[in-house]
Amino acid sequence: MKSNYLLSNKYKIPGWILLISGLIAGVFLVASGLDSNLFEMKVLALYNGDSIFSDHEGFFKIIENSIVDEIITLFIIIGGLLVGFSKEKVEDEFIYKLRKDSLVWAIIFNYIVLIIMTIFIYDITFFNVMIFNMFTPLLFFIFRFNFLKSIA
Repeated sequence: MKSNYLLSNKYKIPGWILLISGLIAGVFLVASGLDSNLFEMKVLALYNGDSIFSDHEGFFKIIENSIVDEIITLFIIIGGLLVGFSKEKVEDEFIYKLRKDSLVWAIIFNYIVLIIMTIFIYDITFFNVMIFNMFTPLLFFIFRFNFLKSIA
């Protein structure tokens, strides 16, 4: 099966390494509630609106920021894309159908969960739900695709 949008199979293992390490670090960061200053450095902010009393508010500002959460986010997203969109060793019509069905299922399931969360979760906790929602469509797709592949 010819699929132009899929990456080579060789990216799957580095993708798993990035994804798993990002998920472990992310769970640790959220569970511990750390506000790490480990990798604090000056970064370019397209827009900085820390507070209305800040001198650093505005567009294209250099600010001090810990980039730990950004690194974890990039690990999860890049790792997930590499895992989810790398070819299998044998990429045939059956795998294509599993991939397509898993992607559709993941999007529908994700939005059902998001609707439920919108109805029952409020305030800053809902903001956390929206942050996690950046990752859930990709994670649901990976889990569903690999589950269907394993039982086929």
